Amino acid sequence: MAKKLFKGNEALGEAAVLGGCRFFFGYPITPQTELSEYLSWRLYDVGGTFIQSESEVSAINMVYGAAGAGARALTSSSSPGISLKQEGISYIACAELPCVIVNMMRSGPGLGGIMPSQADYSQATKGGGHGDYRMLVYGPSTIQEAVDIMYNAFDKAEQYRIPVMILGDGMLGQLMEPVEFPPLKQMPDPSTKEWATTGTHYGKDRRIVNSLYIVASENEAVNIKLQAKYDLLRKNEVMCEEYMCEDADIIITAYGTVARICKSAVKALREKGIKTGLIRPITLFPFPTEVFHKYANSDKTKKFVTIELSTGQYNEDVLLSVMGKKPVEFYCRMGGSVMTVEEIVNKVKEVY
Repeated sequence: MAKKLFKGNEALGEAAVLGGCRFFFGYPITPQTELSEYLSWRLYDVGGTFIQSESEVSAINMVYGAAGAGARALTSSSSPGISLKQEGISYIACAELPCVIVNMMRSGPGLGGIMPSQADYSQATKGGGHGDYRMLVYGPSTIQEAVDIMYNAFDKAEQYRIPVMILGDGMLGQLMEPVEFPPLKQMPDPSTKEWATTGTHYGKDRRIVNSLYIVASENEAVNIKLQAKYDLLRKNEVMCEEYMCEDADIIITAYGTVARICKSAVKALREKGIKTGLIRPITLFPFPTEVFHKYANSDKTKKFVTIELSTGQYNEDVLLSVMGKKPVEFYCRMGGSVMTVEEIVNKVKEVY
């Protein structure tokens, strides 16, 4: 199949349609607006529905309703817009409904700026809303990888009945790269989905969408069930790239588009005789803890260097995974500034 040149945001929209998305609810915000703009016409080609809601709060609650009826529903936004959706995301997680959420992160705090950032990492991976919930969170580094993840995201959401988040940034959303798209999926009738409240199950067990549990023992049982689901994610869904790590004395770690810069730095460092590798988590939750364990316990690995576009949110998980067995150095840029290959090379040379 021939590749097509696509912007990241628009490629995610196309992959969502091909993966079965038929409902989009969202509100414009830079740097993800092209995704919703693309779906505003593309969904009608496949008989879908696009609604620009009056707010981000409305958008996530429309997703809640559509998912409860068995639809494949998507919303997208950027940092402050995702914050407004957090209450609804928590409700969806408790109700065990599948949906997909895209966050093209921008710099903050507050309204911040429209340039790239990774400062929403903790919000995404630790359950940004209230309560002990998690989402399946992906951090793609290329547009092709983002397309492949989005294409299967609704399947994963329905398999685990969980919200799935694709965590990108302004670079990923605005880049243009050649992409190969998979074929259009054929979707099952929503009434065949065991959670779907379609109104067609007369005389059968009632289907109730709910996130309110007043009785403590009932609420505890729901939480125990959810935690078992998250343990299953940790067992089955971890994805991670290990790049040139086998003989590495020092291992850089980063995710998303920053990892692309780090990969170039690894090549440059090896040309200088410094054996360097890269650990790149693809799933941010569940986190690839065991991969870090492996290299932390290796006699070959002397040190880790975390690189990120935030003040150390991702590094906290790196530190927990390394468990103090090896030193972990840290380098970041903030506020929309992006590190260069040369900056990373200099940091590694400094701590080597």
